[in-house]
Amino acid sequence: MSNETYRYGFRILGPCSGERRLVDAAAFGGYAQCDPRAEIHREAYLSAFQFGGEFAEQLRRTGTTKGYSGTCWTAWLWFDIDRDSDLPRALDDTRRLVVRLTGHYGMTPESLLVFFSGAKGFHVGIPSALWTPEPGTDFHTVARRMCEAIADSAGVVIDSAVYDRVRAFRAPNSLHPRTGLHKRHIDADAVLALSASAVLDMARLPEPFEMPAPDAGTFSFALAGEWEAARNQVSANSERTKQRRNTPDGAQRLNRATLEFIRDGAANGERHIRLYSAAANLREFNCPVALAHALLTESALDSGMTPTEVRRQIECGLNGGAA
Repeated sequence: MSNETYRYGFRILGPCSGERRLVDAAAFGGYAQCDPRAEIHREAYLSAFQFGGEFAEQLRRTGTTKGYSGTCWTAWLWFDIDRDSDLPRALDDTRRLVVRLTGHYGMTPESLLVFFSGAKGFHVGIPSALWTPEPGTDFHTVARRMCEAIADSAGVVIDSAVYDRVRAFRAPNSLHPRTGLHKRHIDADAVLALSASAVLDMARLPEPFEMPAPDAGTFSFALAGEWEAARNQVSANSERTKQRRNTPDGAQRLNRATLEFIRDGAANGERHIRLYSAAANLREFNCPVALAHALLTESALDSGMTPTEVRRQIECGLNGGAA
C-alpha cells in the first residue's frame, strides 16, 4: 500500500545542489541494474524517503523541495557510517552493525543492502517491509531515533544528519566525483571478509545487482518494537515542547533531561540521543551556537563521545528540526 501511494521521490544529476527532478521511487532499481538512463557515469542522488501526491504536486509547481512538511515513508531505512581518512575503521563498524542486525534482530544477510559509498564510508539499508511502519509527518524523525538506537546498541556511530525529510542520498553505482570511484553494492556476507583495499578495488567499476526479494525476511517483532519505542519518544518530546510553549506566563524552561546531561552526561547506549535532545532544547531558546557547544561539549566528551561525534550531534540538534 505505502509503496503504491508513496511512489514519488526526487533525483539529482550532478552536484547535490542541483535541480530536484521528480521521479518514481522505482528509479532506485534502475541504478541497481545500471540502466543506461541512470547515467551511472555521473554523480547522482536519490531522495532517502518516498512521498505521495502532495509532494509531487509541490515539486511540479515550485520546482523545489524546500518547505515541504507533509508525510513521507520509505521502503528502505539507511544507516550512514562515515570515518574521515579511516576506511578500515568504517568497515569494522559496518561489520558490527551487520552482525547486530542479523544476530539480535534476526535479519538475514540477503535482506540487507550494503554499499561502499565511494569515498569514506558505507551505507546499510534495512527493508521497512520487515515491520511495516505507517507513513507520517514525523516518519523521518522516528526513523532517525530508531536507527540511532540500533546503531548505539551495536556500538557504532552513524551520521544522524541524513534523516531530513527531503534528504538526498548518493545513488547506487553512481560516480563519486572526488575519488573517481562508484558507490558499490557488497553482499552482507562478503562485507565480513573483505579488506578495505579490496573494497576500493571493487569500486573502480559499477556492477549491477539484484534487489532483495520482498519476502527475503519475515516480520521482525524486534524491529517493530524499536520503531514503536522511537515513535513514543518522538511523540513524548513533541508533547513536552507543546506544554512548554503553552505555559501560562509564556516562559520556557530547560528540560530536566538537558540539565541532567549538562551536569552528568549520559551512558553509552543513549548518549547520542541525549546530546541531540539537549541541543534541540537549547535551540528553542535561540541559544547561540558557541554557547551550546560550551554548555554541552565537556559532558559529551566525558560520556565517551569523540570530538567529531559531539560536534555533529550538537549541530544536528541546533539545526535538525523536530526533536
